[in-house]
Amino acid sequence: MAPSIQNLGWFYKNEGVQQPAMQSLFLTGLTLLGAYIFTIWFISYIRFLLSLYVLPGTQLRTFGSPSKTWAVITGASDGLGKEYALALSKAGYSTLLISRTASKLDAVANEIKQKFNTPTRTLAIDFALNRDDDYARLQDAITGLDISILINNVGVSHSIPVPFTETPEAEMETIVMVNCMATLRITRLIAPGMVDRKRGLIITMGSFGGLIPTPLLATYSGSKAFLQQWSTALGAELAQHNITVRLVQSYMITTAMSKIRVPTVFVPAPRPYVRSVLASIGRSGGAQGFMYSATPWWGHAWMQYVTNCFVGGHNWMLLRYNVWLHEGIRKRALKKRAERKKAQ
Repeated sequence: MAPSIQNLGWFYKNEGVQQPAMQSLFLTGLTLLGAYIFTIWFISYIRFLLSLYVLPGTQLRTFGSPSKTWAVITGASDGLGKEYALALSKAGYSTLLISRTASKLDAVANEIKQKFNTPTRTLAIDFALNRDDDYARLQDAITGLDISILINNVGVSHSIPVPFTETPEAEMETIVMVNCMATLRITRLIAPGMVDRKRGLIITMGSFGGLIPTPLLATYSGSKAFLQQWSTALGAELAQHNITVRLVQSYMITTAMSKIRVPTVFVPAPRPYVRSVLASIGRSGGAQGFMYSATPWWGHAWMQYVTNCFVGGHNWMLLRYNVWLHEGIRKRALKKRAERKKAQ
């Protein structure tokens, strides 16, 4: 039945009365939603500032008495590994240094003896080979030791940025064996003792390459993403045993891997970087929202926080920037390689 003129008039009259009320309700909802989003962001921002600049980290002796326990450091012959070894020796810990080159390990051990005179042992292992007898030697080396700290620092990347389809198979295998398998096998040998003693600290070195997919470093990027997921799962498992697990996220550091020599705000030298890691155990820094992770260096922390808040690690523009950046690095590296070959 068609509506009468009177009914239509009633409808439009009431519609005109209801419309401002609906608009007001809609605007109120938007205001409340905006206030909620701002509050969440503000709380996150305050937590970020407190974690990065104000709140102290857990003291190392919480994980075991320095004079009675050991720290195991992989990749300890130079760069970050060497600085971890020196810092923990200075704190009074006995150290077991593991890396590929025995002569470099001996040099670090001698430096520790001269500076701090703390007990130090070395073990040369080429983790790229993934040999069972090497891990058997490691098992023998740690038998009877009260290990309170494990630093999973050993790692390797591509020699230069390279498309995945052109990546040498040997390079792929090395990256996976060193970055992933070695970390798993070492932790599998040491963590059970920490569980028995109900204390311990496991630090694994991650990378922004594991947070942000990195074209032309695909295998390396994937290996660091694996460590992110594994560390989070491991941290949840071991928390009940009073063991602290931290994946430490970093951007560039002036090490042999980065091939950068001059430190900046965003590319620190190994010594101050390691100092920031050990001073902020238990604090997430820039890794807000990432369980069992930390980004302690303030320059890196701001980079991660801003990226997470305003860009997102999987943003297509960021991916395209990474493609452009690493294509440029690859071209320059290939040019230098050609020039050296021509000069020979």
